[in-house]
Amino acid sequence: MSGKKRKVPGINGSSSADIAFMLLLFFLLTTSMDTDQGLPRRLPRPPENKDQMEEEKINKRNTLLVMVSSDNRIMCAGEEVSLAQLREKTMEFVENPNNAENLPEKELVDLPIFGPQMITSNHIISLQCDRGTKYQTYIDVQNELAAAYNDLRDVISKKQFGKPFRALEDEEQREAVMKYYPQKISEAEPKKYGDSKK
Repeated sequence: MSGKKRKVPGINGSSSADIAFMLLLFFLLTTSMDTDQGLPRRLPRPPENKDQMEEEKINKRNTLLVMVSSDNRIMCAGEEVSLAQLREKTMEFVENPNNAENLPEKELVDLPIFGPQMITSNHIISLQCDRGTKYQTYIDVQNELAAAYNDLRDVISKKQFGKPFRALEDEEQREAVMKYYPQKISEAEPKKYGDSKK
């Protein structure tokens, strides 16, 4: 045997850049990026004519005004409240359990599955934020308003169907519960209201 060593051929690196580019392109195309999620809000249908617009003027007792100041204080129906209190006040406003005169008026509505029920179908929650309100506070307030409706829907769903609203699989049952407590949140364009301390 000869003592000569075999020469190992070098690795061809000319295509490394192409391979790196292809891998980068592959990961860019296959990776999903987080996208901002909006808040689900169902807008009412526009009125068909001007007469209908006049008829749908909102009674003052049917409106719950929620304001968030530039220093992130929450005002509900003219008094300062915490997030937890906001949920309770919203639930009381939407349900009006004792048919109080300062809360939304109840009317007899024939609902699917439930039949004729006295509900506050004309209520509306008006949310107004200051331009200086923190985005997180705005989201927290929105979550509490939505949670108030969810809690009310859970109560009526358990009473009627024996399970919470989210567990309802029948679409007709879900629609009936949503008509019992229709979510009506109106948002005004942010303005400069100033601090609540003033």
